[in-house]
Amino acid sequence: MSNAAVSRASQPNTLTVPHRPGKLIGQVIVEAGFATAEDVERAVAVARESGRPTGNVLVSEGTITTDQLARAVAQRFGMDHVDLSQYPVDMAAANLVTPTAAKRLQAIPVGFIDKATLLVAVADPANVLAIDDIAMLTGYGIRPAVAASEAVAALISKLHRLDDAVQEVEEDEVQEITELRESAEDAPVIKLVNSLVAQAVEQGASDIHFEPEQGGLVVRFRIDGVLMDSATVPKKLALGVVSRLKVMADLDIAQKFMPQDGRIGLNVEDRHVDLRVVSLPLVDGESVVLRVLDQGTVPMGLDELGLREDAQVRLQRALGRSHGAVLATGPTGAGKTTTLYAALMQIRTREKSVITIEDPVEYQVEGIKQVQVNERTGLNFATGLRSMMRADPDVIMVGEIRDTESALIGIEAALTGHLVLSSLHTNDAPSSLTRLVEMGIEPFLVSSSIECVVAQRLVRRLCTSCRGETTVPAQALDRGEDPSPVTVYESVGCDRCAGTGYHGRVGVFEVMTLTEEIRALVVERASADRIAAVAIEQGMSTLREDGMAKVAEGETSLAEVGRVTGV
Repeated sequence: MSNAAVSRASQPNTLTVPHRPGKLIGQVIVEAGFATAEDVERAVAVARESGRPTGNVLVSEGTITTDQLARAVAQRFGMDHVDLSQYPVDMAAANLVTPTAAKRLQAIPVGFIDKATLLVAVADPANVLAIDDIAMLTGYGIRPAVAASEAVAALISKLHRLDDAVQEVEEDEVQEITELRESAEDAPVIKLVNSLVAQAVEQGASDIHFEPEQGGLVVRFRIDGVLMDSATVPKKLALGVVSRLKVMADLDIAQKFMPQDGRIGLNVEDRHVDLRVVSLPLVDGESVVLRVLDQGTVPMGLDELGLREDAQVRLQRALGRSHGAVLATGPTGAGKTTTLYAALMQIRTREKSVITIEDPVEYQVEGIKQVQVNERTGLNFATGLRSMMRADPDVIMVGEIRDTESALIGIEAALTGHLVLSSLHTNDAPSSLTRLVEMGIEPFLVSSSIECVVAQRLVRRLCTSCRGETTVPAQALDRGEDPSPVTVYESVGCDRCAGTGYHGRVGVFEVMTLTEEIRALVVERASADRIAAVAIEQGMSTLREDGMAKVAEGETSLAEVGRVTGV
């Protein structure tokens, strides 16, 4: 059994193994505590008169739920039970049967037990023909598990919807697109790829990883910054899935030993989604990673980022200037672009000309002129910036400072009457100043041009439906050596958050404005530690301090702050 299959089958409260089969359904329901003996006796009488099953009568009366009935039926027949509201359905398994066939059989595969066996959710355990049909259709051995009939129907409906969700983009779209035309031999692969992409977009995934494992592929979604297993593509479909992705991205399917980059443009449920594709040759096969850029996402405002009052005031003061540079720093995936766009939304007006150059353009915003980097045509950040400077801008946003040339042009723009927004990869705010100097920018230029630096990380928000209280010493929140207990919250897990204990993300920030003292330190080529010490003395909260404040407010957990700050 693969690691992914083991992790799925071992999740608590999702797959229940039977015991003591053979009793009457009413007895099982009473022993399970789902209903009283009196309720069952009354239902039995009604069932005799109406000719309906006792369990269905109890459900229609509201005495038990459909899932409780499914549990009891599974017990009665000595079969497994699967709770589809919690079980992480493997879309690769589900796509082995067409939605039409699944609807006819009222049964659908939901996961792989091992390389040769499927776990199949069935609404009617007495329908042995459905089990035989699925075995014949898929070529796998079958382990049936009883599920609530409405849950099976909902999953089949979802599968049908996901299959239809990904549509061909019109040929007159500005961006390069891929046509999705099916043929008889590749239709199952196309259906699977479409379903996985649609599911990822629906769940808000930022990345989709296709990773080779034991001849097949494990599919993982990055949701709220954390990778989670989503599907296991069997060996017989693995090569087809990789080839399909490469065809969609206009990559060379015959080239398996060199990395390749590409892009795919799709409409997913009437929303344009841009996928950035990277294929990597690994020792055990090819890995493909898709970066999901949902063009239907609306940029946030500054109030929604999670900035605390003092930090927001510092940033707004810098954005209110007519010139100078504001930098957002942090690792990949820290939300820098989101912060830059929130800043643009704050300052854009009809009286200002705002131009951006990005790779890629993640949000399309009306009233802002956006330039897409295209290395194939020679349009990089440096050449694009030079042209933008001649286009009479008031505000310039540079998606990322990647080299000395683009950094120098951006700083010169900030010194010549333009407000410049950009991002830089550094661990904290003070390090960004020393990083620019290390890139070859003269310290006096850095000192004169930079107005504000925002360093950030993203932490997962605790799910408000299931978070649990706990107490920790105040010193755990960096409040000196105080041992007195403080109430905080920790993750638990429920249906709403898919058992993770978290739902959504919020930023933790340190916002450093350049005062005269800090500018002098930059000119002296002082270390980042010296600059940080002065900034803290002048009121800057560090990333960890901001994170601990959000822990105290119940927004996130100590574990999350430790994960993203590395402390």
